[in-house]
Order: sequence, then C-alpha cells, then structure tokens
Amino acid sequence: MDEFQFRDTADDLSPPPPSTHREAANAELAVAIRRLAHSSVLVVGDAMLDRYIYGTVERVSREAPVPVLNVDREVAVPGGAGNVVRNLGALGAAVAFVSVVGDDQAGSDLTGLIGSQPGVEPWLLVQGSRATTRKTRYMAQGQQVLRTDREDASPIHPKLAERMLRILRDAMLATTVTILSDYGKGVLSGDLPSHIINIARNSSRMVIADTRGDFSRFAGADVVTPTSEELERFAGQRLMTDDAISTAAEALRKKHNFGAVLVNRAEDGMTLVDQTGAMHFRIETPEDGDVSGVADTSVATLAAGLAAGLELSLAAKVASIASFVALSRHGIAVAREGDLLAALSPQGSALRKIVPLETAASRLENWRREGWQTAVTLGRFDTLGPEQLRRLERARTESDRLVVGLERDSSAHPGTPEAVRAAQLACLDTVDLVVLVDSSNPAEFLYALRPDLLVAESNHPGAELLPTWGGRVAAL
Repeated sequence: MDEFQFRDTADDLSPPPPSTHREAANAELAVAIRRLAHSSVLVVGDAMLDRYIYGTVERVSREAPVPVLNVDREVAVPGGAGNVVRNLGALGAAVAFVSVVGDDQAGSDLTGLIGSQPGVEPWLLVQGSRATTRKTRYMAQGQQVLRTDREDASPIHPKLAERMLRILRDAMLATTVTILSDYGKGVLSGDLPSHIINIARNSSRMVIADTRGDFSRFAGADVVTPTSEELERFAGQRLMTDDAISTAAEALRKKHNFGAVLVNRAEDGMTLVDQTGAMHFRIETPEDGDVSGVADTSVATLAAGLAAGLELSLAAKVASIASFVALSRHGIAVAREGDLLAALSPQGSALRKIVPLETAASRLENWRREGWQTAVTLGRFDTLGPEQLRRLERARTESDRLVVGLERDSSAHPGTPEAVRAAQLACLDTVDLVVLVDSSNPAEFLYALRPDLLVAESNHPGAELLPTWGGRVAAL
C-alpha cells in the first residue's frame, strides 16, 4: 500500500509533488492532528442506541424459512449524534452533548453509555411517553442478518425545545464549535435549527450542519456536510465528476447562504466548496471499505479541527484522513489520534493489515463473495529466512488472499516479541492480513475464518476441519 497522499486542487493532471513537499505536507498534518485534543465542541442532535447481537448461523428454522442465530455476545454503543460524540471523545476533545431520550430502558442505557465517556458533559433531556430511538443489528459470519428499528420521529415537545435553547446558550459559551447532527428523529425539528444558528451567530460561534437533506432549515450555517447522494437529490441528477460535484455544491451554498459545503464522497474522498472555489481531497480506497459511520467520523474530526483553530481547508484534509480510517474498518468505528498519524506513513499502511480475528472473518466473507480463494498459514515466524519466505510465497501463489495466523508470545517460547513479528509480516507484499493466534487453540482460528487452503503440516492441529467446509490442506 502506497503512502497516504492528498491532492487538494482540481487539476488531476498535475505531476505529483516532490517527496520533500509531501513530507512537509505530512508534517503539517501531523501537527494539526495533535491539536485536535485541544478542542471543545457542542453536539446537538438525535441520540440513538445501537445494539449489535453477534452469533453464528448453522441451520434454518423448521418453523419458517429463516436462519436461526446462535447468539454469542451483545454490544451496545451510542448511535446517531451519539456516535459523533464517541468520535470526538476518541480524539480527546471536550464535548457537551444536548439531546432528548425517552423515559424507557433504552434511554437509561444510552444515558449511562454517554455519561461514562471521559470528557463528555451530557445534557440528555427526558420526554415521557417518547420511545428512545434504537436500532438492533443481528450479525453472523461478518454479515448483517436482520435489523430492527424502534423510534419516535415526531417533533419533541415545545417546552422541551425551549429548555434545550436555554441550555444551548450556556453550552455555546463553554465551547468553540457547534455540530447540528440531524437524523430526522425529531430533536432538530421545525425552526429549532434556525434558532440555534442565530444564537451561535450572536455568540460568535461556528455551526456545522450535518443533516439528511433538509437543507433549508439549516440556512446560514458556516459549514454543511452532505453526502454525494444527498447532494444528488438536491441537484436532481447524478453527479459523476468533480466538476459536477463542485457546481452542485456551489449552488447549494448560495441558495441557503452556507459559508462552505464539504461533500462526503465516501471512497471518492471529499470536496470542499467555499467562496474561494473548490478543493478535492483524495483518499486511498480501502479494499472492501465499510461506509458505516464514516459521515459521523468526518464531521467530528472537522469540528475538532476548526475548534482547535485550524483553517477550514486543513481541517477538511484531516477529516478526509479520518474518513479513510473509518472506511478501513468494519462496523461503526472511531478514529483516534494514533490512527490518523499512522495513516500518514507507509508503515502505518502496512500495520493496518494486523487485525483481530473478528475483523479477519468479516474480510474473508467479503473476499469469498468476490469469488477469491483464501489461504491461511500459521506459525511463530521468529525469523523471516528463505524457508519462511518461500512458504509464504507458495501460499500466496495458490490463492488470491493470504492470512497469517501468528502465534502469540508465551513464556514457553521466548523470542522476538509478537508486535515485531506481526509488523515484519505485515510489511510483506505476499501477506494480506495478520492475526494473532493462541497457539493452544488454532482450531478456533481456522473455524472462524474457514479458508479454502491451509498451508501447514498435514497433521497440524485443526487441519482435519478443512474438509468440513470444502477446504484443503497443502502440506509443507
């Protein structure tokens, strides 16, 4: 994977900058990234509770033609505007969060999750008889089997809206930038956004509006952050080129008096349009990228950058790095300072190959859907001599993708630390993923990945499992 680079002009035909210029640009970005923790941001919007129920599917129900999910574990995280708060907290920013929840168990759980995050001051108002928005996703073998939603998208009670405005006036004085995170679930309904923008303007505070396409109610915001799909709905046509995106964004900016429009184009990067023109920020598209939560990650990073005093163009560059990090991961992820810094270096690109078993299983599922053959080999790899390199090369030539199961450190086998061994393997072009494995239980690793090919001794523990899913063993 090549070094992460940016191009921030519309001229794609210009030659790449000299390495010294690129190094200077990355040094500037590194300084900017380290400033993000010195920021304070107010988030106002729709809080949700996201539940993930993980398990395996091995049979179809006799009662109906539906899969039976054997549940292994459950995870609950803040979603919607709550995910923006999570991302700001991961960057080290100080956050004030104003939202509304229902008088129910989901609201109580969500309040506890948000209140437990360091650096976050929550103002979660409770409206009786209102259902807290919650989304439950059922996951098996890295895929979503089913999603269930429960929500009340009606406008919040007018008296609650008045109380919110009173809280916001004080919260704005303690923060630098305000994010309006509108998921259309009733918190930012009616003319409430325009009141908030007026308060911010009178307090000399910047407002970023992240709305799901209802731009008119957020008129006058300093920055609006539509996705390319939302911009296409505004324009009433497909936008297939940089010029088309820029033209539509400028029309949106002028129509609603926005200071700037930052278009989140997922794997195509980001486009910033303000009174000076258009700038395009490219990102290296991760293989099988996951767009879940990318918009939340980018708007949180943009806000932290502006709150830390970065120029808009530089804050947008940093936000595009955060988008890349979020795209590189599966599920709802956050981007921390270390992740952003790692994305600037070639070593950081290689180290992204080192993933937990759950992530590797998801990647292999995606590769299988693409029709690619997957191979696995296991070992300690204390040294990468000719024999080990030939082994990896053989595994790679017999497959489309290679995953190395690297035995963890143990007192019984002292040697090169696992972090060093993993990094050395990740730097090899022949290796696609590296997963740390408990040497006492390789069968769990193999069963989770279900590779097409295992390159190992024929009597390797777990080798007998391969035929059960149609795999084979290539003996060393």
